[in-house]
Amino acid sequence: MSQRNTIRVSELAITISLFEVGSTTLFFIGGGAKQDAWLAMLVGALAGLFLLLMHLSIHHQEPALDLFLLFRSYMGKYVGTFVNLLFVGYFSYESSRNLRDFGEITVMTLLNRTSLWIIMLIVILVVSNSVRYGHRVLFLMCVIFLPVMLVSYVLISILIPVTGLFHFEFMFPVLESGWKPVLNAAIPEIVSFPFGQTVLFLVFYPYARTGKKLNKAVIISYIITALSLTFINQLNIFVLGPKIALYSTLPLLETVQLIDLAEVFERMDALFTMLLFLGLGVKMGAFFNGAIIGLEKITGIVYKKWVLPVALLIYAMSFLSPNYTHHIVTGRQLVLNYLFPVFQIVLPLLLFITILIRKRKKRTNRSSPEKT
Repeated sequence: MSQRNTIRVSELAITISLFEVGSTTLFFIGGGAKQDAWLAMLVGALAGLFLLLMHLSIHHQEPALDLFLLFRSYMGKYVGTFVNLLFVGYFSYESSRNLRDFGEITVMTLLNRTSLWIIMLIVILVVSNSVRYGHRVLFLMCVIFLPVMLVSYVLISILIPVTGLFHFEFMFPVLESGWKPVLNAAIPEIVSFPFGQTVLFLVFYPYARTGKKLNKAVIISYIITALSLTFINQLNIFVLGPKIALYSTLPLLETVQLIDLAEVFERMDALFTMLLFLGLGVKMGAFFNGAIIGLEKITGIVYKKWVLPVALLIYAMSFLSPNYTHHIVTGRQLVLNYLFPVFQIVLPLLLFITILIRKRKKRTNRSSPEKT
């Protein structure tokens, strides 16, 4: 592996954090739990943490192999290649959903007279241009974006209470209907989005400079980000209340639009829209990179030659839904509950079990001649 392709552990941790934020703040997560959405988020984050620990364990079993090489090595040439192609499709579809979100938000907030296809074409061209330089660029961009996103979200979190928009009483009563709505909201929807999506980083872990710091940095980054997302998501409850937040198209944007402090801090929706664009760009670029790396590993054809075909595929898939409502319903009710868990839970778990069995057999075979 060339030195220029390696990434620092700190860069990996930052990218995981920004990737998790991604498009998460675009939606009100765990709305089915109403005012207990924060509990649903924490339950989903805890389940996601167990998945992350499994991903890290898989990586440490074979530190030199990424997601695609792992499946090829442990499941055979044909089955492994088939699963790899499925993951390429999954990463491309995830990227296409982010592209559609990007286009729809732009139309709704900034350029309502511009055609959706033009906006998404410009976005895919910009992202493709950064992707063709390799994953290293993505990680460096995240390091640059971190201060901007961190300061901006902290500012929003401070201004909402200061301007008197914060209503803590909207959070009560806690567990009004028991744990069932919380668990139903958390599993599998919140596990699938955003926490289970960290399966993508099995593609990138081998590029990180190895050492004991990897696990610690990744886990700390995940926990801090999960807690931050839980608080930011709960801001929708504190300002809008559970009913309005549940039926709002862009709840946090509506919340931010209410900020007006001494005629100085106003029109904060422009700042929040910029944050959404940065988050969507990071997530889209990460999945785009993952798909291209997979095709390079499957076919042996150099990385850059796949940028244009995958970009066209992502652009085409972004039009699968005829309108934004269909796009959201398909995402929240179908793919999050039935499709994504296959790639985030079932296949990684199957790989993990296969690795453990194969490793155990090898140890048994090595010890058998010594006993005889």
